[in-house]
Amino acid sequence: MINVNIVKMSEEHISALVTLEKNCFSTPWSERGLRDELDNEYARFFVAVCENEAVGYIGSHNIFGEVYITNVAVDPDFRKQGVGNALITLLKNKSKEEDADFITLEVRKSNKNAISLYEKCGFSCVGERKNFYENPKEDAILMTFYFNK
Repeated sequence: MINVNIVKMSEEHISALVTLEKNCFSTPWSERGLRDELDNEYARFFVAVCENEAVGYIGSHNIFGEVYITNVAVDPDFRKQGVGNALITLLKNKSKEEDADFITLEVRKSNKNAISLYEKCGFSCVGERKNFYENPKEDAILMTFYFNK
């Protein structure tokens, strides 16, 4: 487990997150797409920083108590060291503070490591979305964490 500091995403993180996106996803978010989230009142984006380097991030939208995770990305060199768990835990805590009802996400059916992480963080499989992803075409598993109110 490495020591990371999790901070709110800011302009200074954008270029590092663009690189992270390219290293993690077949269809990465653009610089413009990430930058647009800085001014989105519904966006909750947080960056995991280790020794002044962005090593992961999580993005979500909280729309009237329904939180939708848009991205979870961890640098391949920093995986399985608690970064993803720390990001998800922080988002869960922030969402609970904002009185959210649930947090939900889609994940590639083949991404067993991510599915395992989400399950460890309390998410359950609630459905599938056929042919949701491109490059390559693949089904998505829909996973949700419900807050007990």
